[in-house]
Order: sequence, then C-alpha cells, then structure tokens
Amino acid sequence: MEIIVLIFFYIISPFLLLTTLVTISNLLSAPRLERASSDDDRLVSICVPARNEEHKIPHLMESILNQDYKKFEVILLDDGSQDKTLDAALRYANKNKRIKVINGKPLPPGWTGKNWACHQLSKIAEGEIIIFVDADCRLSPYAVSTSLCYLKKYSLSLLSVFPGQIIDSFGEKLVVPLMNWILLSLLPLRMVYISSRESLAAANGQFMVFTKKAYDSIGGHLEIADKIVDDMELARRIKKNKFKMMTALDSRVISCKMYNSYDEARLGFSKNFYPGFNTRSLVFIIIILFLFVSYTLPFLLVIYYPIFTIHIAVILLQRLFVSLLSKQNLIVNLLLHPVQMLIMANIGIQSVYKSKKGKLIWKGRSLSKI
Repeated sequence: MEIIVLIFFYIISPFLLLTTLVTISNLLSAPRLERASSDDDRLVSICVPARNEEHKIPHLMESILNQDYKKFEVILLDDGSQDKTLDAALRYANKNKRIKVINGKPLPPGWTGKNWACHQLSKIAEGEIIIFVDADCRLSPYAVSTSLCYLKKYSLSLLSVFPGQIIDSFGEKLVVPLMNWILLSLLPLRMVYISSRESLAAANGQFMVFTKKAYDSIGGHLEIADKIVDDMELARRIKKNKFKMMTALDSRVISCKMYNSYDEARLGFSKNFYPGFNTRSLVFIIIILFLFVSYTLPFLLVIYYPIFTIHIAVILLQRLFVSLLSKQNLIVNLLLHPVQMLIMANIGIQSVYKSKKGKLIWKGRSLSKI
C-alpha cells in the first residue's frame, strides 16, 4: 500500500507544480481587459443570436444603447424562440433605428443552431468590425470602445473575452467556477496571444470581436457549421490562417449571467466540456479522472500520510489565484472544492456519453450531427 501511495505522490507532484506555474503565469501575465478609449471611426456590427432569452434581452439592449462609442448597428436574430424573445427585442427596435431584429430561417441539415444564427447575422452585418455577443451578457458603457482600442493597439484580428460571471444560486456556485479553474490552471493565456500554435487557441463565444476581413478570410461560421464549440473552432482557424488574436480576462467591462440553476449550469457545461478539448474520448476521460484524483485524493491521504499537506497547500493556493483572477468568492470555492471536483468528473463523463450517443441538448434543440 505504501508503495502505491509513494508512486502516486511522485506522479502528481510534478503535475501540481506545473499547473501551479501555469496559474501563477496567468496571475502575472494573463491579458486583462481594462477600460480604454478609442479614436476609431469604423462601423461596428453588434450581432446577437438569441433563443429563449426574453428576460435577458432588456439587460443586454440597455447596456448596448448606453455605449460611449456611437457608430454601431445592432442586429438581433430570433432563433426560433418558444418564449417572447422576439417581442422583447422588437420593443427596442421600434424605438431605435440602429437596431434590426430578424427572424432566423429554419435550421438546415448539418448545422448547429448557434452557428447557423451567427452565419445569418454575418451576412447582414455591414460593419468593418463584427462583435458576436450572447444575449446573457451585459456591457459596460465603454465595452465597445475598449475592444476597438485593443484591436488597434495589439494589431488583433480577433479579441475574445472571458466576462466576469454573475453567480447567484448555490447550484451555479457548484459548476460555474469550474470553467475558470480548468482554463486558468491548464492554459497560460498570454501564450494565446504570443504563440501561433493552434493547440494554444482559446476563446469565449460570449463575446468575440472580429475584423470583418479576418472573419471572412477564415470562412466564418460557414466553415464550422456542424461544430458544437464554435468559439474554439474559430480561434483555431484564426491561428491557422496566421491572424493575431488575444483572449482576455475581465470582470468590469463585460459581465455575463450564464445560468440560473444547477441543472442549467450542468447541461451548459456538459455541452461544451468534451467537445472543447478536441481529443479522443478515452484520452479525455483519462485526463478528467486524473484531474479528479490529483485534486481530491490528497485530502484523504493526508490523514495517514502528512506529507500530502504540501499538495493540499498547493491546491488551495491554486484556487486562491484562480478566484482572484476570476473575481469569484474565494471562501466559497475553497469550501466547495471537493464537491466541485466530483461534479467536474461526473459532468465530464456525461459529456462524453451524450456526445457519443447524440444526446446533447441545449435550449430544447438536439446538438447531434445530422
């Protein structure tokens, strides 16, 4: 038994050290979206794919209309909503000529819903800059001008942002922090900007700012019609075509209220978890189980082997750094850590199973390939 424990100790020690170094790297150097002004005068097309978002539309629309950058158009596509999303959007369009509201066309074979919606939006957009923003986001008054400043300052063709997440319910606190933890523990975000390697691509579809030239050059959403994780696929294509991109952290310029309950968060996370890793199912399951064991077993073994105190300290330090980076509640994340790890493993396995069986569903629509 002691030999097995010793082997485990020497296997996870370098792994925890590596992920800690990645986390520290992000703490020190990850790009952050900070308020900035812009002297740009290009037309910006703010494109909003919306499906069953009637309660979120007012928050987003009010924040868009409050922008300090005024040269923009808003195009909202109602993607077959079963609620009053269309009515909520039309109330704003009827009062402001810069807002266009369109009914999405029926979903063709071989397309996922969001990709089809974004493709339709891109065909209508007239701006030199296209911002794809999810309906559950809320923009500060300087979100557009700041984005334009970053595009120009860093010569970017794509700027993507991980918004500050608004987390209210207990169920959300069990799931939503996992997304930031996985990202910031495994990927040094600065390398997304520095490196041209496709393996170091990362993006968040909640807020993506493209130059129209780059978006058209990579084929836009047409080229990823059947892909579930559209943001990562677009980011890979940007790098493949030698365009410059940046993925930044944020909590003040852009915020997002993704989910309202544990079930919503679980379904949303499982939809993207396995497909987002872009690897074989067996490899993915091994990764997830290794993460689960590495980040939970030391808490049990320390009772008999005090040396694992070191590992626990490293794990808690990582959670501290990620919580600071994400502007999340540190105490909650520390207390819920073991439960979050269990949920992560469960959602990961569910994500593989549902992907393989064609049972991934989001907002009442199957995501299985046709």
